[in-house]
Amino acid sequence: MTKFFRSTFGIATVVCFAFALWALWTGGIFDGAMARDVRTSSVYVADGVDLDEAAAERVIGNRRLVVILDEPGADLREGCDDVERAADGNLVLLLSQDGDEYDTYGCALLPDRDDENFGKAFVAEQIIKRGIDQFADRPLEAIKVAAVNYDLLVRAGTVPDGAREVSAPLPRFLIAGAAVLAVVLGAVGLNLAARRAARLAIRVQEQRTAEGDARSRLNAGAAVLAQQIIDLDGRHPASIINDYVRLLDDIPDARTEADYNALAKRVDALSERCRRVT
Repeated sequence: MTKFFRSTFGIATVVCFAFALWALWTGGIFDGAMARDVRTSSVYVADGVDLDEAAAERVIGNRRLVVILDEPGADLREGCDDVERAADGNLVLLLSQDGDEYDTYGCALLPDRDDENFGKAFVAEQIIKRGIDQFADRPLEAIKVAAVNYDLLVRAGTVPDGAREVSAPLPRFLIAGAAVLAVVLGAVGLNLAARRAARLAIRVQEQRTAEGDARSRLNAGAAVLAQQIIDLDGRHPASIINDYVRLLDDIPDARTEADYNALAKRVDALSERCRRVT
């Protein structure tokens, strides 16, 4: 055994084994169901909770917001601890049904939350759950309110702007790179195929970037519009409110850059109408 581990092959085997263990650990092999879900999803719904998870994910979009609907009576503080590593960098809202209202727990897993951003994290945890008790029997509407609260927090600079990024841990990239290198050394044809795939990936990424920019512009405009409607303090015509509600219903259905741009024009038009009222 000593001779084996001193050989080049033995050392390489140990290194690969270490990378494999690192990949399993950072990839969440020991995570519970909740943590595994929020690694790649913005919504977790416990068994027995009635919610259209796909619709809820569309409402949240690419915000750095994670909503967890746990079963009634669940320990939400423990739930926050469970997802701390999986949802790091995001604002987490944990909910559970408690009669005619929600039991809530805000969990701001923001950068430097224990140091210079402690105050901002505390404010974010309080604001994100504001107003959701009005929709205790309609969890999807409660998530829409949380999304609006999040946008207001971004606009105020309480939470950082930008989209949530879900990516594989570093060791997975290292292992994948080693596999690709072995394939390239063994077959030039696969190398050419990989290049073509890379060019396609770049085009797809450019399209996604353009869509992400359009989403960001739409979210920023919607946050400003929401504040304008709040500032009108009841002086707004009913038509503005009706158009705003229809706009909120249409936003989760947007899929393409053209959809986001069309919605942004509607936001701008409503914003202009609000300015004329004031």
